[in-house]
Amino acid sequence: MDTAKAKVIAERVERLREWMRREGLGAVIIPSTDPHGSEYTPQRWESRAYISGFDGSAGTAVVTLGTAALWTDSRYYLYAADVLEGTPFVLMRDGLPDTPSIGEWLCAELGAGDTVGADAAVMTPAGAEALRSALGGSGIALRLTDDPFDSVWEGRPAVPHCAVEVQPLEYAGESCRSKVARLLSAAAARGADALLLTALDDIAWTLNLRGQDVEYNPVFVAYLLLTARGSVLLTPAERLTPDVRRYLESENIATAPYDGLSDALRRLDPHITMLPDKVNCRVAELFAPGRRIFAPSPAESMKAVKNDAEIAGFHSAMLRDGVAMVRFLSRLDDAVARGITEMGVDEMLTSLRARDESFRGLSFATIAAAGAHAAIVHYEATPATDVTLPRRGFLLLDSGAQYVDGTTDITRTIPLGPLTEEERRVYTLVLKGHIALSRCVFPDGASGTQIDLAARYAMWRERMNYGHGTGHGVGSRLNVHEGPHQIRMNYMPAPLREGMTVTDEPGLYLAGRFGVRTENTLLIAPAGESEFGSFLQFEPLTLCPIATTPIVMSMLSADEKAWLNDYHATVRVRLAPLLSASEDAAALSWLKAATEPLP
Repeated sequence: MDTAKAKVIAERVERLREWMRREGLGAVIIPSTDPHGSEYTPQRWESRAYISGFDGSAGTAVVTLGTAALWTDSRYYLYAADVLEGTPFVLMRDGLPDTPSIGEWLCAELGAGDTVGADAAVMTPAGAEALRSALGGSGIALRLTDDPFDSVWEGRPAVPHCAVEVQPLEYAGESCRSKVARLLSAAAARGADALLLTALDDIAWTLNLRGQDVEYNPVFVAYLLLTARGSVLLTPAERLTPDVRRYLESENIATAPYDGLSDALRRLDPHITMLPDKVNCRVAELFAPGRRIFAPSPAESMKAVKNDAEIAGFHSAMLRDGVAMVRFLSRLDDAVARGITEMGVDEMLTSLRARDESFRGLSFATIAAAGAHAAIVHYEATPATDVTLPRRGFLLLDSGAQYVDGTTDITRTIPLGPLTEEERRVYTLVLKGHIALSRCVFPDGASGTQIDLAARYAMWRERMNYGHGTGHGVGSRLNVHEGPHQIRMNYMPAPLREGMTVTDEPGLYLAGRFGVRTENTLLIAPAGESEFGSFLQFEPLTLCPIATTPIVMSMLSADEKAWLNDYHATVRVRLAPLLSASEDAAALSWLKAATEPLP
């Protein structure tokens, strides 16, 4: 971070410390989330980024009266180290054996009788209890506070209230009434007559509405209270157009102000309400202990299994996205010769995607990383870091789009010129992992952790590994990161089921040199029955060639070559008819060459 920005961060930290002194606090914890437990938040709740300067999607800042630290995971080690340089914050590399937990660090920094503050609106009851347990042995107390940034953040953005729109039933595949009935049935099975939804994507999915309050994620700030006696959407009224109001009335959904949950509870008077386990403490306090049940949100697991209309939408969106990718890749060599930069890559690919009338924006910030930048897992080019693509090595391009009927997420590592033997070997190890996972057959209900080995085994044999997850769910014109299932090393118990989407994205990153990642979005499909039960397999949804020139052919087995040839044949058959116009002659020629079978 440059000196001027570091000075701004130091000034903000000092303002926070002044607030802490007034409140009698020895430390404050600032997570990266909002009152809805979001991974990506509206600008109003980007408090951790505001106080530290680190704007990655995962991280927690902790400020004491004399020190400050920030915890983040391996995706951001390199980026965070650069951003935090010169600021009051020390980087804590979460997940490493020598890195203390937040509780351990606070016990070392504070003493008996000190108090740690945490905003009740962004702390869950389970998180608060775990922190109290970690601190209590040292005589340190935890106090749930009001939002400190109401006082500290000068010019803080307001709660957003952008207009929402109805997601047509032809794409949603199930009516709002049907979803509400299923959700209330799930709540009743847990002994509750009401259900409160707090996660923004759960609410958007349930109501078949989409918004624009969060960049890249088509969601809107709201709470949704469902009861057998009536349901109410709590959100800023000015966002609701007459058409949306009529739609909600037709689905028997009343509306109320965003801060009107207490009044709605008095009016509907549910006996026992099922609360998601990610609910914040401020909301949880509205429910007497005997009238609430904490449990995972049933909307999360229902949303993860796509219906026929959503699956058709994914296939359609992937076709259009594949066309944009092929057009881009067919023009990249000429663009490199003209001196295109990393930011130019983003602009060029986005403009090609935007040519489609169903395009609704990007699904996350494009990662266009050349050379050593690709070793920074979530690198995002800025005017200060932007470089011209060299005519050697790799470009790592991780991008995705929102279309009216689906969400895409794809990574390709693209050779820009001559490669070293190390680059080719690493590229091939990553490809082997990608193919191994895509070829997996596994029992219905297996967890992502149980199959994660497939993606890592070839690189483990070479004593190499990566720190991020291998796969995440993808929403249906919703958040590009969707749970509850994941494919990763650490234990994720959520079962894999037919109809779920998940990414397949192993990678390897050599700090200061280069990085490689290959990613497709997959659909979980039936693989048949046997006396041992039902089995599942993966069907690639993403349609885009995988570069073959970097492959060390001797490292691929016959089965791996056959998989890649079959995949490329599918890509060619599906995309070629959409590239038949004269303006796409060069792209069609490139596609045919890029999908030639391996010998």
